[in-house]
Amino acid sequence: MNLSVSDIKVFVPCKDYQVSLAFYQALGWELKADHGQLAEMELGGQRFFLQDYFQKDWAHNFMIYLNVADAQAWYEQATKVIAKNEFAAAKVIAPQKQAHGHIVCFVHDPSGVLLHFGQAIE
Repeated sequence: MNLSVSDIKVFVPCKDYQVSLAFYQALGWELKADHGQLAEMELGGQRFFLQDYFQKDWAHNFMIYLNVADAQAWYEQATKVIAKNEFAAAKVIAPQKQAHGHIVCFVHDPSGVLLHFGQAIE
């Protein structure tokens, strides 16, 4: 019996499908496939599904943790993207040292999903 797993992808909710597609692409994700209400997004070989489905309580409690080399660089990238005012509900919080030993930049996407860009402290 082989119970190995080769990949895992989460389904990320979005309030406005086109706005969320544009937001993630502006941050640097690549659109790998668009099926109208479900998009496969990739960054650094990691993928997730962006789905055209929204429940406020779920979206506002949905989080994704990304291990990154440079949380400050992600803060600067997100700040540039959000400063364009195309994503009114999106926001970014400057990197902060966390108790678990990472420096984390927090980014809220346009639907309220919270992205953690975490850099391990050497």
